[in-house]
Amino acid sequence: MVELVKLNAAPDAGGPELPRNVEAEAALLGALMIDNRIAEDIQLKLKPEHFFEPLHGRIYEAVMRLVERDMIANPVTLKPMLDQDPALRELGGASYLAQLTGNGAALLGARDFAQQIYDLALLRQLVNVGRELVENALDTSEDVNPREQIEQAEVSLYKVSEGEGEVGSVKSFAAATTMAVQVAERALNSGGHVSGITTGINSLNEKIGGLHNSDLMILAGRPGMGKTSLATNIAYNAASRWLRDNADGIPPEKNMGAKTAFFSLEMSADQLATRVLAEQSGISGEALRMGKISRADFQNLSRAARELQELPLFIDDTPGLTIAALRTRARRLKRRHDIGFVIVDYLQLLQGTGKGSDNRVQEISEISRGLKTLAKELNCPVLALSQLSRAVEQREDKRPQLSDLRESGSIEQDADMVWFVFREDYYVAAKEPGNKESPEHLEWAQEMERIYGLAELIVAKQRHGSTGRIRMKFDAKITRFSDLAEGSYMESYE
Repeated sequence: MVELVKLNAAPDAGGPELPRNVEAEAALLGALMIDNRIAEDIQLKLKPEHFFEPLHGRIYEAVMRLVERDMIANPVTLKPMLDQDPALRELGGASYLAQLTGNGAALLGARDFAQQIYDLALLRQLVNVGRELVENALDTSEDVNPREQIEQAEVSLYKVSEGEGEVGSVKSFAAATTMAVQVAERALNSGGHVSGITTGINSLNEKIGGLHNSDLMILAGRPGMGKTSLATNIAYNAASRWLRDNADGIPPEKNMGAKTAFFSLEMSADQLATRVLAEQSGISGEALRMGKISRADFQNLSRAARELQELPLFIDDTPGLTIAALRTRARRLKRRHDIGFVIVDYLQLLQGTGKGSDNRVQEISEISRGLKTLAKELNCPVLALSQLSRAVEQREDKRPQLSDLRESGSIEQDADMVWFVFREDYYVAAKEPGNKESPEHLEWAQEMERIYGLAELIVAKQRHGSTGRIRMKFDAKITRFSDLAEGSYMESYE
């Protein structure tokens, strides 16, 4: 019988013991040293921190280091690596390692042992979360904010559900480079140089390479420019691409779309749905609202509605959300529906969590940091819409720039990309001369004909690439942005 290491005492004397199975840990280590090939099946999930007994975790780590170097891991090769380990020396050093290999029957259940060790580690993390939650809830001092405690509990539970818990997210450089190569491979295999989630607009995909995990993108513009329309277009394109790739049997890691969560603080869910229906049926939103449609239009509408029923697009139109509440709702959607893309319309309508703070700049800083944290926490792209200051209207050239962002310092700093949507015809239309027979009106009409339906997306900041302008087509009738069929160009600048 293998002599096992003395167990750590439970944190609370006399309380229930933490979930563990040290015998399973010993059996798994023995099986690994007998047949190193077992490591190929378990190393992606099981980490040294998942072992209850610290010595077992150190032995497991040493085994994995040897396996990664294509060396045989057995008691003999492990001896120099663990000779100075005090806990192992107490048990007889290398003889303890040899004892672990004494039960060959453990080979048959090695994978089950690994799964149980992992599950028990999650339960221990859950116990710790529960203890902290109880301790914090019993604190009734004046500085305590119950909502903050709920937020922290949600974060901790989310990490446990994702298998992180106290393990953290530290990655070796080897692991990081492997992930980078996988991103490049995805872009190569896509044929369109898209390594992230597609926007559905080819010219934009070519400029930014798609929407990348953990990135925060800010889409800004003055009222009437079409910010929400563009965000809705991208949301539909990402969700429909996920649906199509999933139906085609494409594995999740190669799916170019994403299940999408749309947090609409300005428009109701049915208004957003009307926009998507208008885009897909080709019927204007105004005609839909007023019922000015023919039988044929209604048939197109019914067809589009049927096709959209399975669309993995989730709309939350709760008004007045705080950044903490939004993050909580996003995590729930991640757990329940595995969303891979989040859109927030729009940033200035979110509220901070500070008590009685009158400083809006600080509140916006908290919100922008919270959105960036959310992108990293869920490991998905977050697109947040933002208003621009009126400074744009005072200039001759109405094209926005970074300084036009409201409370711009923190937004510009936290964002990985900043986009501005700009439609020149919006401003020119407002300058129509009153006399329709005058030469000025003719000149105005010619100018409108040249620019009508054209839009620019200005990439003013891109942390991982160049900046520049992208020309697109905008159909105001159905609020749809798309690639220009001819004459499309991208203009880059630094």
